Amino acid sequence: MSDTHAQTVAFVRETEIPQSPPPALEAGAVKWVRENLFSGIFNTVLTLLALYVVVRFAIFVFPWFYNGVWEASSRKECLDILREAGKGTGACFAVLVDRWDHLVFGFKYPQDGYWRILLAFLLLIVAAGPALFSSLPRRMLLFTAFYPFLAFWLVWGGSLWLPLTILGLIIATMLVFRLISSQIPVNIRQIVSGVIGVICGAGLAYLLFIGAQELVFIANSVGTEGMIAPIAYGVFWIMAIFAFVFCVPMGIFVGYAIYNSYEDGGLVSIVASLLFGYLAFVYLLSPIWMALNSIIPIELQAVASRDMGGFMLNMLLGTICVSLSIPLGILLALGRQSPMPLIKGVCVVFIEFIRGVPLITLLFVANVMLAYFLPPESNFDLILRVIIMITLFSSAYIAEVIRGGLAALPKGQYEAADSLGLDYGQATRLIILPQALKISIPGIVNVAVGLFKDTTLVSIISMFDLVGMIRGPIQNSTEWTSVYWEVYGFGAMLFFVVCYSISQYSQWLERQLNTSHH
Repeated sequence: MSDTHAQTVAFVRETEIPQSPPPALEAGAVKWVRENLFSGIFNTVLTLLALYVVVRFAIFVFPWFYNGVWEASSRKECLDILREAGKGTGACFAVLVDRWDHLVFGFKYPQDGYWRILLAFLLLIVAAGPALFSSLPRRMLLFTAFYPFLAFWLVWGGSLWLPLTILGLIIATMLVFRLISSQIPVNIRQIVSGVIGVICGAGLAYLLFIGAQELVFIANSVGTEGMIAPIAYGVFWIMAIFAFVFCVPMGIFVGYAIYNSYEDGGLVSIVASLLFGYLAFVYLLSPIWMALNSIIPIELQAVASRDMGGFMLNMLLGTICVSLSIPLGILLALGRQSPMPLIKGVCVVFIEFIRGVPLITLLFVANVMLAYFLPPESNFDLILRVIIMITLFSSAYIAEVIRGGLAALPKGQYEAADSLGLDYGQATRLIILPQALKISIPGIVNVAVGLFKDTTLVSIISMFDLVGMIRGPIQNSTEWTSVYWEVYGFGAMLFFVVCYSISQYSQWLERQLNTSHH
């Protein structure tokens, strides 16, 4: 070794060498395109064909969008503007500007009340936040519980004291439940449950009597030669079975409560408190809120249900029906899994009956036939009838989805709950149901999206939702006749935004609840 090498000091780098960038074909958009669009010969051919179709479609549609007319008072004026400008084709978007309020709010809702609908929608986002995102403060759930009563006042108007009185009576009913479940002796619970059973039986008999009386009267007035008489009698029996399906579970729960009253009065307390709530609503609601309104009047202009329409009606029906059908579907799914044959049988009959009947049939029943099974002087709101039918329809499908989630749980989860000494209610609430709901999220969201789109069926029973407004007042007007693509495309865009948002939230929720380690 030379003297020069012997005296050389070894080099030590003081800074870290920066990482080399990955190859261009293995990172970013280029990698995604190569792996997903041009990964093979067959995939490349499909990609090129799809690009060709997209380009041809864009060439055809882009001039139609670009040449669109936004300021005109009729379709004829739109065509004149396009002709004067020398444009061969173009959309008539002026219909959206001219009928914007009709598409969103309907044509009968007061224009000075549009702010109420917008405020109710904004508050809906605030109220749904703590229920959808666990990171928000739990105290916000108090506003979530209060929101339905505030939204009812904003949308329908009237006195503020009416929804507040309803809220107060609900709280009073809950207090009565706690009192009965903790203080009332067992023998008193037996008496209460017996009285409730008698009331349920009398209510069923009265319901069937009213329906039979009305339908027989119609059949006799028409005569036996036509087809209406046998149809009326047939519909009567269908509705009788339908009413039976709803009334029998109540009696079964009452009987089950009587059977278990010697050791646990929980179900008796529930039914008794519901009876108290019903009597309180019948005899105390009107005097209380009218007295409060006379002392401190807080009112908005009242709006009848028949005056609601547009996309607002779709949002109203979709939000309420989804919110009600999920808990009802959970109860039906648990009832179908119940070891008690009567409860299981009733839930099975209800679910299979509802799933076997088209929704449009139930809507016709709500619109026409349901009134025959109510007292002659009653005025059952049409929107409320539609909400009940859509909720029952969707709850049957949600029940089947949740039942699938319950069946997917391994048997060890039930055995683990038993080993911890949990009773049925605790095991279901703490262990079984949370896991079943997590498994059922995609199916529940699928039913919710389908339900929201099915709200357009109410246009068939003369309710002017978004589709009803397009098919009725807009296209039948002399100004905007034969305008199709613009209005239906706008409606499709609104539904897509809502349904896509629901789908994206469900995917986010699945990622948040994912507990797998792979």
